[in-house]
Amino acid sequence: MSALSYETADLPLVFVENDGGSPTPGSLGLLARGRTLAGGVAAVVTGPGSAAIAESLDRYGADVAYFSDAADLDPELAGPQVDVIEAVLRDNAYRTVLIENSVVAADIAASLACRLEAGVVWDLQDIEVRDGRLLGTKLALNDTVTIEAGWTSDIRVAVIRLGAFEPVAVAVRGRVQRVEPAFRPTGSRVSVAERRVAAVADVDLGAASVIVAGGRGLRDQAALELLEELATAMSGVVAVSMPLVDRGWSGHSRQVGQTGQKVRPRLYLACGISGQLGHRVGMERSRTIVAINTDETAPIFGICDAGLIGDLHTVVPELARRFREAHDKDSGS
Repeated sequence: MSALSYETADLPLVFVENDGGSPTPGSLGLLARGRTLAGGVAAVVTGPGSAAIAESLDRYGADVAYFSDAADLDPELAGPQVDVIEAVLRDNAYRTVLIENSVVAADIAASLACRLEAGVVWDLQDIEVRDGRLLGTKLALNDTVTIEAGWTSDIRVAVIRLGAFEPVAVAVRGRVQRVEPAFRPTGSRVSVAERRVAAVADVDLGAASVIVAGGRGLRDQAALELLEELATAMSGVVAVSMPLVDRGWSGHSRQVGQTGQKVRPRLYLACGISGQLGHRVGMERSRTIVAINTDETAPIFGICDAGLIGDLHTVVPELARRFREAHDKDSGS
């Protein structure tokens, strides 16, 4: 079955995630990207404070912003939000939905797939219209290759990697429209039992002059302590690549890469990081790059200033010991 054509008259619909009364930066970034697909873009936002958010979205390019702040809606629960999005799609001509990846967004995309027989493509880096076809690009095979993916369904859901696009001011004269869907009874059967405030980011990677970064080569979460010891000895901070965030070993605030932070430290020490494109774009402008990896063919060795082929679990503790000895010697202790 061939991919369906993309009509330029079809505006993409961006789901703007409501984070405590504010839109997430990544979903705002999707508005600007969505405009490039058809010369315009629509948005939908739900939950408490969504009316005020909708009023602000024309600053980021939304020609129309739909919102629903009904009591049934909780930004952390997918079911009622899907009811709103489904109503917008059924009452209008939108056939493409852009969503930035998150826990709730994953549930929303899956629900839309089931309810509307929508095709879903996950973890996209970008999306474009080429020769009348909607295409998404994504990394595959351990981020070693870039592939293209398309849709054969009438409704197309594109789930974009977290942080792929930054907000861009694209002021238009937009309109705001309230949505009052018929909520399904199944949505009210789920409620939030407890909320815990996330810890504030404990490090500013952008201001660090020395970064010790760990990647897929770390054998377990406990190995992060080795990096902490070395970073302390070097008066630096610890960062990670995306796989360690995906595993839950570290928070997103410490992630370096395309979907994390872009850093330019004086020294970037990459430990067990292969150096695929998704990570390189976040650190390749560092003044000095040093790599430690067991794989002599790892792409990181192609961009580093100095490299050591070896097991980080052996090399890093030895480096930390030598830096501590040098510090003690300089301080006269």
